[in-house]
Amino acid sequence: MRPGLKLIRSRDNPQVKALVKLAGSSRERRETGTTLLEGEHLVRAYRESGGRAETVFAAETAIAKPEIRALLEGAPAGARLVLADRLVEQISQLVSAAGVGAVVRTPESGLPPRTLASCVLLENIQDPGNLGSILRSAVAAGIAQVFLSRGSVFAWSPKVIRAGMGAHFFLSIFEDVDLADIARACSGRIVAMEPRAQASLYELDLRGSVAWAFGNEGAGLTEGVGRLATDRVRIPMPGSAESLNVAAAAAVCLFEQVRQNARL
Repeated sequence: MRPGLKLIRSRDNPQVKALVKLAGSSRERRETGTTLLEGEHLVRAYRESGGRAETVFAAETAIAKPEIRALLEGAPAGARLVLADRLVEQISQLVSAAGVGAVVRTPESGLPPRTLASCVLLENIQDPGNLGSILRSAVAAGIAQVFLSRGSVFAWSPKVIRAGMGAHFFLSIFEDVDLADIARACSGRIVAMEPRAQASLYELDLRGSVAWAFGNEGAGLTEGVGRLATDRVRIPMPGSAESLNVAAAAAVCLFEQVRQNARL
């Protein structure tokens, strides 16, 4: 073990107990204002975005890898933990423990901007994988802000973060918002996705600002949010599927906007 690094082997260690509780409890994450990052990619992405982890931990065998050791040693001395492998396995929510993780503070949403350009409005999205994928597509498409209604899955849960692959660190994410208030601040079109809409996505002029509205995986958008839209469109599907997964639909829409704006 390198100087300054102490190996923890006991499951009864207070720091280990706190990590196990944080990993397994949504209430704990909300109450403490912190969440868990797992894996080299996420820990590195967080650091590269300018974030400072409250704790970085690594498995005893993992620190033999130079890249893992560098992540650990890059943290302040009081924020480093080396844990016996079996303890990391108890903390990890992955099938195969990632070997390195971090506890980070979840940013407070703050007040939404008074005026908005292109953004994403999400109503009652429940699946962590869907939300993470939407956030990842939003970052890739150059979207800066995402708004989630009350009743949506917690954006900073470990499952959402893993699916987002670091997208969280490059977005302004606003949770528990009234989407009607957000819509009133939008300067351009508000486009609602509806599988049975008459208009095709590809018929709509998407140049300029667009606020995209996507609804719950099963129920879609509520009528109240749907009425906020300036346009309701569908994605043409020549196959026999009734609808697209909401994350897939969001990716199609966002990159159709990218395609059209690239032609300006």
